[in-house]
Amino acid sequence: MLDITALLDEIKQHPYLDVSIKTPHTGIIEFTDIEEGNKVKDVSGEFKEIPGTKIAVITRENNPRFIHAAQKGIIQKMHKEYNKQFVEAGTEIGILRHFLSKEEVIEIILQKALHLFYAPERAKYYFTPEIDKKVKISGSQTVTVTNGMELFIVSRMKREVPLLYTGPEGIIYQVYFKHNQNIDINQPLIGVCSPDQLQTIEDVVSHVNHEWIEQH
Repeated sequence: MLDITALLDEIKQHPYLDVSIKTPHTGIIEFTDIEEGNKVKDVSGEFKEIPGTKIAVITRENNPRFIHAAQKGIIQKMHKEYNKQFVEAGTEIGILRHFLSKEEVIEIILQKALHLFYAPERAKYYFTPEIDKKVKISGSQTVTVTNGMELFIVSRMKREVPLLYTGPEGIIYQVYFKHNQNIDINQPLIGVCSPDQLQTIEDVVSHVNHEWIEQH
């Protein structure tokens, strides 16, 4: 059984992710004036219309394209030895340290603590009518699933087929898909919590929500 409290303590020791900034395609790279130690912003705006901080511009066939920070954080490393040089696609040009928000901490814990049931193919997924009604009225955590239970309808290319849940018995603690949304293969559909872990998970989630302080 996963020791959730120990996992939270481990995250507290390293409350960040180091994110590699890579080139999207080949081209000539030219850096902005961003330096190591500088803070950068991620995408913002009501409709996510404001891009993150400009890190560099890469030009291919006279077509320049800005490389923006995808997450907020602090620049740890900039490979400015590549400045004005030709680089291959996927070349690392920097490292960004992103400090975890409480929502991200909770998601890390849930991804490890829950049994995740994954999409077997790219398609749209729906709960069966009976389950869907219960989820909409009372919430997903009122639904108990068992191995072999008919739980989903898979909709793809004008065909609909049932999908059985496989895994341990428990409640649906987390739902990862939305109505009429295409889900890629091997993406989680639901996270199932065993009854003996429920109280521990809820206690840790409550603790994070009330006490986690995001670093900037």
